Amino acid sequence: MFQNSLDIHEVRELRLKTLVYFGCGAIRKIEDVAAQLEARGIRNMLVITGRGAYKSTGAWNHVVPALERHGIRHVLYDKVTPNPTTAQIDEAAALARTIDAKAVLCIGGGSPTDAGKSVAVLLENPTYTAADLYEYKFTPDKAVPVIAINLTHGTGTEVDRVAVATILEKEYKPAIAYDCIYPTWAIDDPALMTGLSEKQTRFVSIDAVNHSVEAVTSVIASPLSVTLGREAIALVAQFLPSALKNPGDLTARYYLLYASMLAGSAFDNGMLHYTHALEHPLSAVKPDLTHGLGLSMLLPAVVKHIYPVRATVLADVLSPLVPGLKGDPAEAETAAKGVEKWLAGVGAPEKLSDEGFSSADIDKLTKLAFTTPSLGFLLSLAPNKADTEAVRRIYSDSMTPLNA
Repeated sequence: MFQNSLDIHEVRELRLKTLVYFGCGAIRKIEDVAAQLEARGIRNMLVITGRGAYKSTGAWNHVVPALERHGIRHVLYDKVTPNPTTAQIDEAAALARTIDAKAVLCIGGGSPTDAGKSVAVLLENPTYTAADLYEYKFTPDKAVPVIAINLTHGTGTEVDRVAVATILEKEYKPAIAYDCIYPTWAIDDPALMTGLSEKQTRFVSIDAVNHSVEAVTSVIASPLSVTLGREAIALVAQFLPSALKNPGDLTARYYLLYASMLAGSAFDNGMLHYTHALEHPLSAVKPDLTHGLGLSMLLPAVVKHIYPVRATVLADVLSPLVPGLKGDPAEAETAAKGVEKWLAGVGAPEKLSDEGFSSADIDKLTKLAFTTPSLGFLLSLAPNKADTEAVRRIYSDSMTPLNA
């Protein structure tokens, strides 16, 4: 296998829409990024992150000296939570304006980076709020430069044009996708991720699997999204058990991070549909719900629902998780139960009822799936008709195990 021939400690430049510094030790490339910012005349920036990982991973020990050496002043916003809110984004943007920040450095997983992308838009569009952005009250075509130092191997947000935030007052969790929020630079260093908990390791990688499944089955799926999604799932299947068993396994972290980046690029090209459209209402109603867990609980029912119309491609890309699929539409139940078995095998057997949801919540969740800004668009990309009946059925089938 090619994985055995590559030096994971060799930092490579991966050129997508974003320039990615990839490999163990890539965090040292913050020096190069700071030099390029200085050359552009950028002297003030916002650093946006969560409450502690930016320090505990060691990333901060590289960032501060690099910024100081290149004369870049910064203010720090470290209040981003999982499922970031528009209120947090507005607060961070206000802080950034106190020093006239001309760039945003995001340190963390999907939440800080999504929040940072949103702040980058608001800094170039100061008459608008984060709620305006996420309720589509304007269409941005510019943002200040974004730099993403990634601390998880799941979202792929460091290489895509997508961001997500929750409007708590309305129980909305919309998504945006604009070319202006592609990060200019990203740092993907698996050595920063060995401290991820078992739970984080599991659910960020399940997020990458979901990105792939949706990207290869949407109505705009392409040969590129299928190729990227297939490889991402194969890598997660191969390396997630190793990372769960030995959190310090740098090779496993390296390839899970690569899988995450591939999956992010896959959905940047093929987009998403059912699983994410139905998960966002779950974590909007319960903001403490881990995004990857929400996706995990929904995925088997989604596979069951879409397999008959995408049997050939799903039999192919799911083969590392569910061997022996033939691509016969009649094996939808087999495929779905196989995915459910794989999820349980990596420690994710939970269903919606385990997280406090019941059949009484289905009407509300279904309504949110259709009324939350952007989610209707995702549903329109599903490979079969995504009407209220289909959405209700997926929520219902996700309440308890398919094998029950």
